[in-house]
Amino acid sequence: MLRYTLYTVSLCTALVLTPPAQAGLEEGIAAANVGDFETAISEFQYLADKGFAPGIYELAQLYENGHGVAKNQHKAAQLYQQAVDKDFADAMFSLAVMYQEGRGVKVDLLRAVELFTGAANKGVAAAQYNLGVMYTNGEGVLKDYPTAVDWYQKAAAQNYTLAQFNLALMYYEGLGVPKNIEKSYIWNTIAEYNGNLDASTSRKLDERKLQPDAIERAKKIADEMYEKILAGRYAGEGRRL
Repeated sequence: MLRYTLYTVSLCTALVLTPPAQAGLEEGIAAANVGDFETAISEFQYLADKGFAPGIYELAQLYENGHGVAKNQHKAAQLYQQAVDKDFADAMFSLAVMYQEGRGVKVDLLRAVELFTGAANKGVAAAQYNLGVMYTNGEGVLKDYPTAVDWYQKAAAQNYTLAQFNLALMYYEGLGVPKNIEKSYIWNTIAEYNGNLDASTSRKLDERKLQPDAIERAKKIADEMYEKILAGRYAGEGRRL
């Protein structure tokens, strides 16, 4: 069986801030994007001192990656924890990755699962995908293929391509769901629409095992599902989570 791999970069989630805080955050991010880390640090540190979780998170990012400051994984982990204490989803994801990899903190897969779960329940697709991987591989949790499928479904519904591809593999191998080559074809097709080359290869393998009428039917379903996913109207099928 293929080993499923974790994704370790978070996407910024939305948070309602006061206008001054939002302006400062945007100014800091804009400065960081053009390499003006002095301004970025100043803006993020100011927001962090005021207790604004997004500012704390962005400051942690600078320390984690060594942008404008000496790279300091331990400091980054401390800052992420401060943002986690304020219930900030992206910080949960980033700190989970650090616990999973042992950067700035000791490896603690149980803590990683806890943090990924917190972020996943707040809708962070990368966290949902990573939980799927951990339940698939039995990392920090007992192997639980049905739960893995549930998390992949949640991330796939947000058009998270890696989850769509892994979901196809679960259907192909019959892990957590009844083996279903047609559904594997559907999810590989959707992942392929998003540019996943592995999914393109897998779809062609699926095709060899399907009759022409099944391929036509699966292609139509994939197109309809993809349209719903892009419109934010796909809710998944029979999920337990």
